Amino acid sequence: MKRFWNHAVAVRRPEGGYAVVLDGKPLRLPGGAPLATGSAPLAEAIAAEWDAAGGQKGGEITMDAVPLTRLLGSAQERVAQDPSAMVAGLAKYGETDLLCYRAADAALAELQARDWQPLLDWAARVHGAPLGVTAGLMPLAQPPGSLAALRDAVAAHGAEELAALGVAVPVLGSLVLGLALSAGEVDAARAHALSVLDETFQEQRWGLDEEAAARRARAAADVALAERFLTLVRA
Repeated sequence: MKRFWNHAVAVRRPEGGYAVVLDGKPLRLPGGAPLATGSAPLAEAIAAEWDAAGGQKGGEITMDAVPLTRLLGSAQERVAQDPSAMVAGLAKYGETDLLCYRAADAALAELQARDWQPLLDWAARVHGAPLGVTAGLMPLAQPPGSLAALRDAVAAHGAEELAALGVAVPVLGSLVLGLALSAGEVDAARAHALSVLDETFQEQRWGLDEEAAARRARAAADVALAERFLTLVRA
């Protein structure tokens, strides 16, 4: 679409919270409701997105230029309407968490144990959710109590936080990594690096796969977006 505004500004709403206005008119979601958040820093960051998008009035923009807006819109229109659906979807990742599946290659398995096990230990200690570990790809049944504890940890997040986890967890392939990111136990760069440990290990042996590297870069950007959104929501 073409940019139709000159300036975007974050404003306090009379009913509470913050919104973004484009030349004085509220930025609205596809369903018609004004975009709104309880976080002033998030509203200001979204206003900055729209102030920069397209350059000047008449410039072409896509929703890729306003990723924070997309996340807040998802939280407001989709997640907040039925948080239980998002909680259930994210909790499923605990059943087959990436960190529980180790390689047959002894050197890679040693690396995975060194870098992944501390986070599984963290999940057991902080969330009361010890998870088993296996070699190979065959599904491993995890303790029901642990899965319930992980689900509770997810459910403790608000709609905006859940929207961020909804980006990070599928990209990482690990609920434990997503919860660790949310808790500040790891940052986005570390979480992503841990999620692609096997790929980078293989590339050290066989050389760079440019297509895989490009895919990893996109994934890293998604995790970084989720981290930034969480930080702004909680500021």
